Amino acid sequence: MLPIFEDYLFAQGYFVDEDDDVAEYDEGQEEMPVATLVALWHYAWIRITARPELASPHMLRVAQRNLGLSVPEPFYQGFPATVRASESAERLLDQLLHYFRTYYLGDFSRAGHSVFEARYERLAFVEKVTPKEIAIITQAESEELLERATEGFLASTRPLNETNQELVTAFLNTHPTYSVERCACKDTAVRLILDTGSLDLVRHIELSDVIRMLEWLHEMRYQDLKAVYSKSRVGPSVVKYVPVSQMKKLSLRNRDRKLITAVLDRIFERGNVDIDSCLEKKRIWNGLLHHLHYRPKCVEAKEFCTAIRGKDRRSVYSAMECCLAAGDVRGATDALLAGKGPGAILRHLDHLLSRIDTSREPDRVEEDITYVFGACNSRNRIILVQLLLKYGARAYLPSGEKERDFTFVHLGQLRKHHETDKERARRRSALSVEMSQRVEAWLRDQLARACSGSLGKVYVDDALRYAAVPLQEGASMSGFGTLPRGTRIPLPEGKKVRAFTYWKKVDDIDLSCFALYDDGGTREFSWRTMAGTISDALVFSGDQTSGYHGGSEYFDVELLALAKEGGPKCHYLVFCNNVYSWGTFDGCVCRAGYMLRDIDDSGKVFEPATVQSAFVVNCASRAAYLFALDLQDPAFIWLNLGERSMQNVAGMGDVEFLLKYLHITDVFSVRDLAMLLASEVVATPEEADAVFADASAEELGLREGQELIRPRDTARLLELLNG
Repeated sequence: MLPIFEDYLFAQGYFVDEDDDVAEYDEGQEEMPVATLVALWHYAWIRITARPELASPHMLRVAQRNLGLSVPEPFYQGFPATVRASESAERLLDQLLHYFRTYYLGDFSRAGHSVFEARYERLAFVEKVTPKEIAIITQAESEELLERATEGFLASTRPLNETNQELVTAFLNTHPTYSVERCACKDTAVRLILDTGSLDLVRHIELSDVIRMLEWLHEMRYQDLKAVYSKSRVGPSVVKYVPVSQMKKLSLRNRDRKLITAVLDRIFERGNVDIDSCLEKKRIWNGLLHHLHYRPKCVEAKEFCTAIRGKDRRSVYSAMECCLAAGDVRGATDALLAGKGPGAILRHLDHLLSRIDTSREPDRVEEDITYVFGACNSRNRIILVQLLLKYGARAYLPSGEKERDFTFVHLGQLRKHHETDKERARRRSALSVEMSQRVEAWLRDQLARACSGSLGKVYVDDALRYAAVPLQEGASMSGFGTLPRGTRIPLPEGKKVRAFTYWKKVDDIDLSCFALYDDGGTREFSWRTMAGTISDALVFSGDQTSGYHGGSEYFDVELLALAKEGGPKCHYLVFCNNVYSWGTFDGCVCRAGYMLRDIDDSGKVFEPATVQSAFVVNCASRAAYLFALDLQDPAFIWLNLGERSMQNVAGMGDVEFLLKYLHITDVFSVRDLAMLLASEVVATPEEADAVFADASAEELGLREGQELIRPRDTARLLELLNG
């Protein structure tokens, strides 16, 4: 079985029985399961809950690959005790000597360690740990789970993250007879065509999506070029990214041109060519057809080429804007509905509602508002949830008329746009608080109608009010313990959080954190500030700058103590990773995550038994937001965002936008979704057709035929969100 399948199933709580591995140990087959069970327990307190007789050494290797094996020691090998015991002047001098050897003398040959660190003997590991419960499944069961996961990911109308996209691609490549009956997201379909070369998948895209394919090809070539510069240590930042829409001349490889030409021919053969949608990007289409030297082979293709090369510039959005300029909001709504459908009206609610002239009679204003709402009678659950989070989160953002930050996910990475003074002066689409609240209430009503009790009898664990639904996960990373962005995990008393990152094949990655206040203000804690501001409640392991062959960094956080020191305004602590030296995360090996340790910890700095999450940081950039800690209501909050940025130092720029992710479950949660999907909410799992809980079927006592849906079952949640 491919490692990507094993890792996905391990994150879901499963080992797979490998018959081939058993054959390697014929001599001691009877002792092998017992030895493996003991090794798994000793290594990471993993308890096998089903089929322990099938345990094999390969399962230990899978666990070590996901939870960490031979993790490099940090700069302070006795962390955190030796850090607390050292003086601030010693810590500062330690780092200066380390920087002198690495960045001044250029010696990155070995990992650096403290010069002044006192000898420290670690105690045996004696901390209280909750065992990790894993079940062993057969090959047939694993195939069924992987097929269901693939179908769930293909049902999502939102782009997948890099790992999930690779999982679907690997499944299709290893199952050539599998037929993709549905692929709801155009981005996913386009990437599958590029990755597999299968023209059969062309039936899942439209002609206008070919420009999306061109953008992905351009992005892939940009990443390739950036990797070349990174290896030469010139630095990837010298490679300028120019969007396809701004390019004066396209440059595609010959095989890319052949693929796009074949895709165009397939689409034209199918018919139903939407010329109007393509005219919205007429300039790009002109450049592409010229670059391909495209020769139409059928009547539809000839008509399309004639329209693109002609003077016709009609588009749905130009018709909408003409109506809005004339003050005709209803006409603009009709144009958008006819050309793009009710989903487009939902996405442009701000734009339409803000153009209603409120100086007229209240009755006429109310009629226009009702008309706009009536036109977007959509049953698209995922758009409704997405907009609900957008309008609901506004209550948690700092108020005022200052510049705004806009965030969106494009080509697998988070992108930000900071409103300029000129844009602010021309701003017309802002809604009042009252209108935003009205839209939110209307969206909740629409969502209730769209879900309409489609799951039958449902039992919902109340703890799932802290679990977020998986929306716009395209910029996230995957691995053991990861959950959808915004999910809150309450933290137990008597424990501290140890945030970690470790890496290879790059000299210097920085684990940093900053306090985030409710007003959007920040205070940085990183290698630049921690030498003189170490607190017993927040301890840093030192800046490791020579980790090409293996480096690691850690933060220890005692939440209650830090909240008292930071005062009532210090609400959140946000952790992030930055590649300080040349390179990006997708060009190296990097993992990050967190452990729960006793306040007075024992054992090694990195203890797999205490790891709650360990995920791969593989975004094609130098900046990633990992997670946050709520200091006032002790909880861990998932962020898991790869930002499109060449920023190699944390704390630069405005991060106020993160506040909306920290309140997602206050607006909408998995519990809310489950209750909307239920025709009846029952009091016990025994009565339910579907059970929403973060527990195993054995713990809940479920019988055959009852469905268990957990917060980590992303593929299944995506299916439910997409109807």
